Amino acid sequence: MALRDSMRASAAQFVEPGETIQQVLGAQTASPMMMPLVGAIVTLIVNKYRIVAVTDQRILVLDSGKWSMRKARAVLTTLPRSTRLGPTSGLWHTIETPTGKLRVRRYFFKDIAAADSVVTPATGQPTN
Repeated sequence: MALRDSMRASAAQFVEPGETIQQVLGAQTASPMMMPLVGAIVTLIVNKYRIVAVTDQRILVLDSGKWSMRKARAVLTTLPRSTRLGPTSGLWHTIETPTGKLRVRRYFFKDIAAADSVVTPATGQPTN
């Protein structure tokens, strides 16, 4: 099963009835720039993976543990659907959340753009 499919399937248990997952993306808590400075072992100790599930009603930040971003374990925080996750640039993008910074690699930039495309900048309300 593809990564996005695994993340979507495991995030489905945390959505409300009638709520639809529009996009999923993976993130991590540790900065990828930390590895050359302090080493891979320290990065493995402090890093945690997250799944960001964007639904038609809200944005869920889900814990997926220390080893993989395929299986959601718990809801860490919920953001309003009007929250813009981008714009993205470079190799990594940082998203500020109430539970801390999330780092998203370029692989998921198209998912961020798709999620943001249904939010209008002027009102912050989803478009249909």
